[in-house]
Amino acid sequence: MGNAKHHFMIGLLLSSTTALFWGMIPIALKLSSGFADPVTLTWARFTFAAVVVFLWQWQHHKLYELRSLNRAEWFRLIASGLFLIVNYTLFAWGLTYLRPEVAQLAMQVSPIFMALGGYVFLKERISLPQAVCFGVLIVGLLIFFHPVLMGTYEGDMHTLITGLVIIFISAFSWCIYALTQKTLFHKLSSSNILLMIYILATVTMAPFSTPSKLMTMSSDDTWVMLFCCINTIVAYGAFTQALRYWQTVQVSAVIALVPVVVFVLTELCVLFGLWSNIISESHLDWISYLGMILVVMAAVSVQIVSARAGRKKKATAKVVEARAV
Repeated sequence: MGNAKHHFMIGLLLSSTTALFWGMIPIALKLSSGFADPVTLTWARFTFAAVVVFLWQWQHHKLYELRSLNRAEWFRLIASGLFLIVNYTLFAWGLTYLRPEVAQLAMQVSPIFMALGGYVFLKERISLPQAVCFGVLIVGLLIFFHPVLMGTYEGDMHTLITGLVIIFISAFSWCIYALTQKTLFHKLSSSNILLMIYILATVTMAPFSTPSKLMTMSSDDTWVMLFCCINTIVAYGAFTQALRYWQTVQVSAVIALVPVVVFVLTELCVLFGLWSNIISESHLDWISYLGMILVVMAAVSVQIVSARAGRKKKATAKVVEARAV
């Protein structure tokens, strides 16, 4: 029981760290749109991460794991990297059309896809209470976007739809990346998986990026870029480690809280007048707030349900083992 609690707390800490850093990155990416295009920005983030993680792995003599991969596993690793590249690039592009919290809320289709993918491909069981929680989460998303569904949205509908389509494709790519990389945990550490993905991205995106744009950044722009780069290492490092301690469906539930984190941080920026020329005031009504609350409640509920189910499963296994003895 003590070990299970220890694993639960580590998983909670790692998942919460991921949620916090993913909550901050849409705002930073929104700010970076003024001095870097999505491809160049993504290339810079991956290159920075590749250098840092490579030096860390080399210093700790952990690169030897890569020798154990066969051809099929190399293929899955490359595929995982390509889909993460698509996810990064499209998400940054989608933010040129959407407010940070709207883009991040739209990304919540990815945890749903991820949980379903874990069930289909990784044989992770989804209980009825968990399914109900994800159903409530979907309803919450629909309620949040009710102005669009009811045709009462006051902004540019074409811009909104374009941004949402880009974000949905990004979410689908992220789901495939996450599920593919999880199949490699028996051969590689999370750090080596990310390292190879970062190197792949650095090489494949270099011909399409324009690093010269980064040479003209102001001091403020440089700080924003540096934060985006560091965020890449911290957020995905914590996310990959969290998958080792928690089931896919549990990690997905905590990640579902990211839109709320983005919303709070965005509103704080508006309240204190930060970057007012880039981040505008939200015009959400009480119905949209209700939708966001439902998303939060569903995310928390599925976490509680998953934790209880895990404890019950382990307790049952111990009883069976004791009887066999």
